[in-house]
Amino acid sequence: MTTPPPLTPPSSPSGASAPPPAGSPAAAGSATSAEQRYFTCRTCGAQLTYAPGTTVLRCQACGAEQDVAEADRTIVEHSYDAWAQNAPKPVATIGKQVLTCRGCGASTESDMLAGTCQFCGGVLVAVSNPPGLIAPEAVVPFAVDKRAANDEFVKWVRSRWFAPGALKKVGSSEAIAGTYLPHWTYDAHTDTHYDGQRGDHYYTTETHQVSDGNGGWRTETRQVQHTRWTRVSGDVARDFDDVLIPASTTVPADRLAKAGPWQLGDAVGFEPDYLAGYSAVRYDVDPDAGFASARQEMEDVVRGDCRRDIGGDEQQVSRMNVRYAQVMFKLVLLPLWIASYLSGGKTYTVMVNANTGEVIGERPYSWLKIAAAVVAALLVIAAIVAVVLVVRHH
Repeated sequence: MTTPPPLTPPSSPSGASAPPPAGSPAAAGSATSAEQRYFTCRTCGAQLTYAPGTTVLRCQACGAEQDVAEADRTIVEHSYDAWAQNAPKPVATIGKQVLTCRGCGASTESDMLAGTCQFCGGVLVAVSNPPGLIAPEAVVPFAVDKRAANDEFVKWVRSRWFAPGALKKVGSSEAIAGTYLPHWTYDAHTDTHYDGQRGDHYYTTETHQVSDGNGGWRTETRQVQHTRWTRVSGDVARDFDDVLIPASTTVPADRLAKAGPWQLGDAVGFEPDYLAGYSAVRYDVDPDAGFASARQEMEDVVRGDCRRDIGGDEQQVSRMNVRYAQVMFKLVLLPLWIASYLSGGKTYTVMVNANTGEVIGERPYSWLKIAAAVVAALLVIAAIVAVVLVVRHH
């Protein structure tokens, strides 16, 4: 990956001066009009959307295809030190932009990178950012299309144990939408000095008297494990590549982790064409907050390195001094299908990883089925006990 010069706010379209830095009155004021890209079929004039698993945009009316725009496929990473030295630093809470629909002319104020017109469903994709925000450097395009995602959703629903009978009959989700969620990736070289203890097992033989069952005693011996602890210290080093941290709080991080992993090797340099027909969320977690989470994940790995370096049968790590160098980061968009369905008057959500097809989600339970299963199990146990008692009686 290519390393750019120190991170600066993005430039304006050709010939325009650079936008004011984050925190200035212009950046903090009302929503500004966004530079947009429109996707119109050359054959019939209808909307084009990105076709998952391909490098083309496809017309939703006539099926004509158009290649995704050529772009610099180099994925650029930014120096975290340069970010940390920005004064004032850009923040994720910078205001919204105005997106204008070419289809019906309606204007929408939004903090999304991409979405659809609320009046006619037209494709809305911004190619500029509010002043100071970091633009995506990479995108993992949709590989699983809507039909395949819906099929995975249906299989997931019908494979749930103790699900209500009505749920098993769900043939399609009531709403399934494709969206890109922003994530930070972090690279770093770490050098760590640690202090701890190494535990080595040793055994002693112990002798004791036990009853022989006939009023006498017999001698038995056994091996007893002990641990000898020795103070140790040492140094370990590790390089981290693409530690992935959610850059949006739209979906809880623990649920996103279950939907992964995404194949980051499928990432390409960011090109707005990949967003056509999908929503794309802007980040609301700043790089420094993301790096705090990344450090925690890195330190968990480093702790394991320290334990392996200590060796022995048991290890205790009492202190680690982790030093970070060559820290780089980038913003990447990852694809997700989000489906929802109604059961018992409540809405449940299922997510389909649009890169791998992995499905996770919420589901209802039929307590009648669970109770019936418990009763059936108790009846089986009772029958077994009855048979055993009869056999013993005879």
